[in-house]
Formats: sequence, C-alpha cells, structure tokens
Amino acid sequence: MASNTQNDPNVLHPHITPMSTYLKVGGALFGLTFLTVIAHQFNAQLGAFAAFVAFAIAAVKASLVLLYFMHLKDDTNMNRAIFASGFFFLVVLLLFSVVDIATRVIEVSPL
Repeated sequence: MASNTQNDPNVLHPHITPMSTYLKVGGALFGLTFLTVIAHQFNAQLGAFAAFVAFAIAAVKASLVLLYFMHLKDDTNMNRAIFASGFFFLVVLLLFSVVDIATRVIEVSPL
C-alpha cells in the first residue's frame, strides 16, 4: 500500500522557486538601490519630499525581500498575519516615540 502525500495538506512541501526569479528580484533590488542613490543627488530639489521618496523606495525593497527571499509569498495567511502584527506593533512603538519627542517642552533657565 503506497502512501500518497502529494495532495495531503498536512504535509509540508518545500517552496521551489526558480533561479530566474531570484535573479530578477536581485536585479530589481540593485536597480532600486541605484534609484536611491540617484534620488539622493536630487535631495536639494526634492526638499521635504526627499525623505518620502527614500522611504518609499526602501519599502518596495523590503517588500521584495519579504515576499521572495523570506517566502511570505508562498506562505499561509497565518504566517502573513503574524508578520503583519509584529510590523504593526513596531510602527505603533515608533509613533509613540515620535509623539513623545514632539511634545516635549524645553525649559529655559532664567539664569
């Protein structure tokens, strides 16, 4: 009696990603890094918008790493939810830090 585990949802199967996908993602990461360097050259022209551009490029790069190199693209929704909740709490803690710094009152000594 042969056991067929190919369609069994309880058996873990490896995520087989072709090498071409890794090369494409690696090329995209190099391209986005180059784009970050180019955006830095226009820092004076972009003004306050420069930080937003840099963070947007970094977010795209991070999402590529998460989806392809950490295999969240092929994972279950539960693993995605666990990662998203951790990221959400990181953002909340950073926002609390920003609000704390922004609302501090600097007392000037009259002496």
